Amino acid sequence: MSLSSSHHRWIKSFLFAGRGIRSVFSTELNFRIHLGMSIVVVVLGFIFNVSLAQWTALVLSAGLVLAAEALNTAIEYLADALHPDPDSKIALAKDAAAAGVLIAAVAAAAVGAIVFLPELWEWYQMRISQ
Repeated sequence: MSLSSSHHRWIKSFLFAGRGIRSVFSTELNFRIHLGMSIVVVVLGFIFNVSLAQWTALVLSAGLVLAAEALNTAIEYLADALHPDPDSKIALAKDAAAAGVLIAAVAAAAVGAIVFLPELWEWYQMRISQ
């Protein structure tokens, strides 16, 4: 395989991924909600000047939720394409994928609480002591 062929395949893989992100963003409300919450987390991170370790935890958590939502959507798309009629086993697979998103979102919320609640408490304490 030539270098230009390898380079071309690499670029195409990013284009396909970008198309997937656009698709999930345009069709899935929950993805947009998770993305919006991720933006809020970034803004709060700058406001409270969180540490590098906290940034790492926040970014990984947000990324995990968005990735889980994208994979959940992929499973739903595939299941609906292969078996459009209601089916109990397909429903179980979709429910399990949705559970994965919920688990990731709860874990991300816990990380957010661990990082931001002490900061918010300190800000609150300063406000009421004035």
